[in-house]
Amino acid sequence: MERPNELTQETTVLITSFDEARRAIASGASVADVAHAFVAGLTPQERLWCLDGDAPTLAGLGFMIGQDGYHKAPFIAGQIDRVSFPGIRFSDGPRGAVIGNATCFPVSMARGATWDIELEERIGDAIGAELRALGANLTGAVCVNLLRHPAWGRAQETYGEDPHHVGEFGAAFTRGLQRHVMACVKHLACNSMENARFSVDIKVDDVALHEIYLPHFKRVVDEGVASVMSAYNSVNGQWCGQNHELLTSILRDEWCFEGFVISDWVFGLRDAAPSLAAGLDVEMPHRMIRAEHLAGALERGEASWADVDRSVERVVATLLRFDHILSAQPPSIDVLGSAEHRSLAREAAAKSIVLLRNGEVEGVPVLPITDISARVAVIGRLADTVNVGDGGSSDVWDLECHTVLDGIRGRFANIVHHDGLDPTAAADVAGRADVAVVVVGYTYLDEGEFVGLNDPVLDALLPKADEPDVVARYEAMVTGLPITTKPEHLRDRARGFSMGGDRASLRLSPSDVELIRAVATANRRTVVVIQAGSAVITTEWAEGVPAIVQVWYGGAEAGPGLVDVLVGDVNPSARLPFTVPVDEADLPAFDRDATAFVYDRWHGWWRADRKDIVPAYPFGFGLSYTTFAVLDVETSVDDSVLFVRGIVRNTGERDGADVVQVYAELPDPDAPARLVGFSRCVVAAGERATFEIVVTREKLATRQRASAAWRSPTGRHTIIVSRFVGDPDATSIVVYL
Repeated sequence: MERPNELTQETTVLITSFDEARRAIASGASVADVAHAFVAGLTPQERLWCLDGDAPTLAGLGFMIGQDGYHKAPFIAGQIDRVSFPGIRFSDGPRGAVIGNATCFPVSMARGATWDIELEERIGDAIGAELRALGANLTGAVCVNLLRHPAWGRAQETYGEDPHHVGEFGAAFTRGLQRHVMACVKHLACNSMENARFSVDIKVDDVALHEIYLPHFKRVVDEGVASVMSAYNSVNGQWCGQNHELLTSILRDEWCFEGFVISDWVFGLRDAAPSLAAGLDVEMPHRMIRAEHLAGALERGEASWADVDRSVERVVATLLRFDHILSAQPPSIDVLGSAEHRSLAREAAAKSIVLLRNGEVEGVPVLPITDISARVAVIGRLADTVNVGDGGSSDVWDLECHTVLDGIRGRFANIVHHDGLDPTAAADVAGRADVAVVVVGYTYLDEGEFVGLNDPVLDALLPKADEPDVVARYEAMVTGLPITTKPEHLRDRARGFSMGGDRASLRLSPSDVELIRAVATANRRTVVVIQAGSAVITTEWAEGVPAIVQVWYGGAEAGPGLVDVLVGDVNPSARLPFTVPVDEADLPAFDRDATAFVYDRWHGWWRADRKDIVPAYPFGFGLSYTTFAVLDVETSVDDSVLFVRGIVRNTGERDGADVVQVYAELPDPDAPARLVGFSRCVVAAGERATFEIVVTREKLATRQRASAAWRSPTGRHTIIVSRFVGDPDATSIVVYL
């Protein structure tokens, strides 16, 4: 294979090592020029080596799945020892580093419920530090696909149903992570079906794509994210891993993204040459489709060496831009599970709990439980189960996870536990207690990343054999890895990923419903605790219980965090990041076995508003142990930026936090309204706090169908300042732009 003429020494000043590249940057050279000169010094084989993962496919899959390898080492791509190029070292991590024995934080959906951007940035910082201590330099932790329907199995890995809310959380998480490692945002785009993710083609028009399914990605790109991961599904007839419209026309040309694009794992692309031309830079995590087919495509002229060099230069340039972070001394391994990080996990668990219902018994709300001497019945199969969420690529091997029962035992002396398998016996236990806490919901068996049955079409993409020299090098690396301990609560789980998949139902199991009814009949002070990754329909039983809290998959400190809320040490301040329907018919269609599906602009709170559907619990809703009022709202426009200001007054007797939400109704009557800003306000009892929310013109722009371009906002806009969608006490102000 000949070296392309445009990269010969006669036309380019070569940089012969990555250390030399670093020195060139330090001397003031541009990143683009240095990356180009560095790549010019690589051999053709080395440049091709940078276009996929370094691991052999078959041996790599055997280690990843058969030996739990996903939790034992970062995935390396593009490492070239001859020129001291470290390449990328990837680990996943939406709820914590998935390698080593890291801290397990609440899932992303739980953190989205906090509406606390500052908290999410701190969590990103903590996870980034643990990743860096474990040897990773890139993480796929930033998942921002929209929750279009609550049946999506991977819902727990994103932040909610609204693009503005999701984008702000993704940006905050990225800021925190990138103090230590490079972040990768995923999965571009329209990836919100799990069982069909390898086969479904999403049909979506330009307006819906840009106004609903892409703004949160652009927000994270604008924040400076290092990398983007493409999705498995296809969009408008093109696989996302080789979709030129997504990866080049939008990501590069329209958004000016400067980082690199990686594929989703194993089956993230189908064709070597088209993926390269479309703008996918690195196939992950193995030497698979490109290693087998790209060299031949180059020889035949079906692929371009210019595209090869462009992709390698993007990877090199990104590592150079982040070199001041990646070459710094990593944190000590002692940061994993540190007291500081466990305290942060507990704070997040408590702040994420949504109080959905809090009725009174004998004139007093059931929550908080102020009498610590009370006899508490803790009931349910999940009460004493470590239930931290999905068993796929986001699984975290934390060795110190505390259940609901652990948390309650840590605060109450007089407790009794029943597994709830016999509702009659459970009701008898509950009837002799002062308060009954019933823990119900889902586990990784009910929802999660889909790793399903073999598909012959996908199996045909696997190579027939690995390269022996690559296998030998890989096995030597695996042999030298430090020991990672599998947590006790996973001892009985099969190696590799769990099956996962989209939910079969949006309701609790019949056995859970029977248990709730039995316990609530026996004890008027019953608190139902729901563990789940997204919305759960509660219609058939909610009226029969006084108190309901949604606690998600709350991480290593789930139990202690819940108890902090139950006893009132933490006043619940979480708000729903999605709409909870009364019935499945209130939602858009969902077919987890679809091969083609149309996405439009109408899901979540927009669909409910458009069809005058009253939800069980609206977007942005959540109760507190105190009460709030939003007062003195005013708007102003300065340099085309809209400012929304006002006061939040705590009208109750407990300190607490409220979330002010700003929505905009647009001049186009056919366009959905939008969430355009929010602010979490901490207010002491009886006190007031001011807020200011800045709404840029970009947040009000609309995509024009005819021109496939953005139109700057003009005309009449109605600004609604409220505490949730449909808030009867909302303030509406008409603004002309």
